[in-house]
Amino acid sequence: MTANETQSFGVSHKKAEADDVGQRLDNYLARVLKGVPRSMIYRILRRGEVRVNGKRVSPSYKLQDQDDIRLPPMRVSSGPVTIPSSNLHLVQDLQERILFENDDLLVVDKPSGLAAHGGSGIEFGLIEALRALRPEQRFLELAHRLDRDTSGCLIVAKRRSALRHLHEQFRQRIVKKRYLTLVPGKWDRKMKLLEAPLIRNELRSGERMVTVDFKRGMPSATGFEIVENLDNATLVAALPHTGRTHQIRVHCAYLKHPVGNDDKYGDKDFNARLHDLGLKRMFLHAFKITFQNPADGKILKVEAPLPCELQDAVNALHIVKTEEA
Repeated sequence: MTANETQSFGVSHKKAEADDVGQRLDNYLARVLKGVPRSMIYRILRRGEVRVNGKRVSPSYKLQDQDDIRLPPMRVSSGPVTIPSSNLHLVQDLQERILFENDDLLVVDKPSGLAAHGGSGIEFGLIEALRALRPEQRFLELAHRLDRDTSGCLIVAKRRSALRHLHEQFRQRIVKKRYLTLVPGKWDRKMKLLEAPLIRNELRSGERMVTVDFKRGMPSATGFEIVENLDNATLVAALPHTGRTHQIRVHCAYLKHPVGNDDKYGDKDFNARLHDLGLKRMFLHAFKITFQNPADGKILKVEAPLPCELQDAVNALHIVKTEEA
């Protein structure tokens, strides 16, 4: 792909407007500095080259009205945002993956393997892809996140007011999410709710691990329902009551029923079995999300059908069960 033309700028200042209030600084910079990789944005933030009202701030700083944002000298692409060729197969059908859309938001069926956003070594994510596909849309921001290898319902706000409304719904736990996962063994029907505090740790390698810790962990709760019993496996619905990192994956592993094909917390034997069935991705799918429409408060329910590769794995276990009966 040909490189875009670039323009060089010296030190510049921007004023946060009313529509920017409450937005994270890193997301604001990603929007206004079109063509600048996320990795560079985080680099200039770490170095303190971006100042807000003359002070160093963290990437998670929430903008206030009339904040003065100092930007360092940099080179910015003057052409349209381009999608890296390595991501083309994941984003080329993104428009067809939109499950619901109105003036305030859209819900997209995120494919497995595509990060929700760039950063931490990932140059391009779903939100960057949407912005590239819709250059005329001034505002597009994630209302929440999904792990890179998790597929399914993801809400994207199209207005700052809608984003604030959605964030408040998440804080008040109005938003309800339902995930489908395939786990090894027979799930105990009595296990309908797990309350196990989680703590995030960083290993020497830089890898992020989350563990159950009843002394230091943050309160975390996940509800569970059996969807279907299969051949030495169970299709389970997971309903997170809190939104901790890797919550469903860690809670399932804690219960000795780890998520299928989870390379971090999973069971090697079960993963190998799924690989033999042809499944190469993690079996975790955000199947359904329920929330209030910011415009009128009406309840919206959006579903993302189980991807073919996950349904094929379930069907294969059906076939095995029938043959052994």
